[in-house]
Amino acid sequence: MATVRRRQYYTEGNTARQLDVRRINENEPRKRLSNEARKNRERAYHMDMGYVLFLALALFVAGYVLIGYIRMQADLTAQVESIATLESRLNNLRLANDEELTRINSSIDLEEIKRIAIGELGMVYAAEGQIINYTNEGSDYVRQLGDIPR
Repeated sequence: MATVRRRQYYTEGNTARQLDVRRINENEPRKRLSNEARKNRERAYHMDMGYVLFLALALFVAGYVLIGYIRMQADLTAQVESIATLESRLNNLRLANDEELTRINSSIDLEEIKRIAIGELGMVYAAEGQIINYTNEGSDYVRQLGDIPR
């Protein structure tokens, strides 16, 4: 049996000796590329005009799509802000309307209206025979075919 001697390097002091890397790499056999692999690598390094045009077209299409997407996002954001503004205005108008209705209802004196209607205008309550009940049979409106009896 043959014994293989390996070189061992020891540290002396605070540094290690540098290995001669070139000599180690030169001893290793080089792998030879096949002609087909070499040609494929050469083709990969070169870009012909068709490939460049394809990449440019793909870049243009991607840019166009992304710009369209950004515009749609901006439009959507503007619409959401517009809707929020309109909802705020609607709430303010509803609040103002409710306040006005409350003010009007609180300013009406029903007893005063009853006094004027009965006392000054001569109105009276309806008698039993003057009240006519009507039942709606599914129609949305009432068509008057004659005069209302007095």
